[in-house]
Amino acid sequence: MNVEVTPLPGIGTRQDFMIRAGRRMGVITHRDGKFELIVSRKDDPDDCMASIAMTSAEAATLAGLLGGPQLVAHLQEQHRDVAGISTQQFPVVPGSRFDGSPLSETELRTRTGASIVAVVRANGVHPSPRPDFVFAGGDQVVVVGTAEGLAAAGELLGGG
Repeated sequence: MNVEVTPLPGIGTRQDFMIRAGRRMGVITHRDGKFELIVSRKDDPDDCMASIAMTSAEAATLAGLLGGPQLVAHLQEQHRDVAGISTQQFPVVPGSRFDGSPLSETELRTRTGASIVAVVRANGVHPSPRPDFVFAGGDQVVVVGTAEGLAAAGELLGGG
């Protein structure tokens, strides 16, 4: 996909691309750290049909919502031809046993045979997290393993 980057003097930068529906969709990153999600009019790609102002935290949350499923789909595609291996995403529920705990405390690999390959958080994706990576409520833990390993990982992460 071709992303066009346009400097907006005194404002920031516009990054957008053409979507299948014939509109341009993108983000204006303001110099002050704010963001705008924008969608152009179909008949005039330079005229904005919709603009939604977002804080940096809101933009990071949206990026996480869009990025997490894409990551899982990509990993599932990579493992498609590997018999018996699947990818699944599990939430870290706020206030649950592992909210605020390092990955090492789960002993997930030892206890289930499955492996944590990434953690999706509002501020982005954390690939191949180290044992000292600390989970936070709302994280989405991406796990690869057998059906039995994934079931055990879901049980462990859900209530341990």
